[in-house]
Amino acid sequence: MAGSEIDSTLHGLVLRLPALTTVCAIWFCYELFARYRSKGGGPHLLWWGIGMATYGLGTFTEAVTSFFGWQPMVFRLWYVAGAFLGGYPLAQGSIYLLMKRRFANASAWIVCSLIAIASVFVLLTPLDVGLAETHRLSGRVIEWTWIRGISPFFNLYAVAFLVGGAILSAVRFRTSPNLRHRYVGNILIAVGAILPGIGGAMTRAGYVEVLYVTELAGLLLIYAGYRLNVSKRVVLEPVLAA
Repeated sequence: MAGSEIDSTLHGLVLRLPALTTVCAIWFCYELFARYRSKGGGPHLLWWGIGMATYGLGTFTEAVTSFFGWQPMVFRLWYVAGAFLGGYPLAQGSIYLLMKRRFANASAWIVCSLIAIASVFVLLTPLDVGLAETHRLSGRVIEWTWIRGISPFFNLYAVAFLVGGAILSAVRFRTSPNLRHRYVGNILIAVGAILPGIGGAMTRAGYVEVLYVTELAGLLLIYAGYRLNVSKRVVLEPVLAA
């Protein structure tokens, strides 16, 4: 097989990775909501479940585009789910777990309001369909280009609290030999949470395929970390372990 044909085949497989990521996200979402029900509630678990649902929604729009082609409304939904929501609900869950309830409630209201406003702009902006690619998604079709400058703020917020919370939890368990699995679990969560952010940055540079790979890899690492964290019950509850 010629090199170009191999590249084409690999490229096609990468473009279809979001379908697999969506299936994994659905399963993870089910586990989180099941744990939420079994524990009788908990805002952190509720937010994590919502976060995994929006994660899956974003990859679902990517899968739809890969299989059926570019569509304006699918693109707008992708941008809101990926660029604005992204890891935010997961980060908000970590805030509810690790910080005071008053701050968690205030941050939830403020950030959700800002995301709602930004989402309206995404729904209203004209799209330059001439820049759209048949089976790839890219924010460059947005004509109100200033909108693309909003998403980094939400992404940094998510990284600060999701990754920061996981690292903080890992530090707590670093010196406890019997809780080594939770130390490792939180490290996996931190790395997994960073990967989609790297993919998002590459997407802004035009390499959306990197996002598709990092979304799947990041999700699998977060899930592995979650499974390690819930494998035993301890007094201290780390990120994604309650």
